[in-house]
Amino acid sequence: MQNMKILIADDDPVIRRLFESRLTKQGYDVTVVEDGVSAARLLDKTAFDVIITDLVMPGDVGGLELLQIAKESSVGTEVIVITAHSSIDTAVDAMKKGAVDYLEKPINFDELFLRLGKIQEVRTLVKNAGDLREAMDVTEHAASSTIQNLEITCGDLQIKMERVKDALEDINLDDKERVDKALQIIYK
Repeated sequence: MQNMKILIADDDPVIRRLFESRLTKQGYDVTVVEDGVSAARLLDKTAFDVIITDLVMPGDVGGLELLQIAKESSVGTEVIVITAHSSIDTAVDAMKKGAVDYLEKPINFDELFLRLGKIQEVRTLVKNAGDLREAMDVTEHAASSTIQNLEITCGDLQIKMERVKDALEDINLDDKERVDKALQIIYK
């Protein structure tokens, strides 16, 4: 289930190549760009499950700005912010703005794969919950329709039973006529 689409935004070509190589080997669909501006342009055309972005990049769009753009573009896109210049304040700010995680360079890929696995698990759970809700809605609708049909059928049978009872109790008819009339009601 590692077919998640991941966008890597980092100005360091070595880091981009490393991410692309390691994530592709793990079965992820990876796209790399050299800065936040390119990433933002790409988000206008393509949806990604996860964005891994450097915090500090040249140009007008850094990691936190890309995080905001990504969340405005698709609230379901998860963003992991990476940086060589970590501070608790920066990490807290990134998380407040919607980052799912915050990692320091050099990247521990075992830790990254673990976090990507958790993101995939949550996505799978959310999808399964949606599928279950849809199945429950269909089942509820079918059950409601079946109950309604049964109520109509029971009402019709009750009317027939009363008419059969009346036919069998009709003192103006002999026994054979009463039975014939009751049978006509039943098979009508």
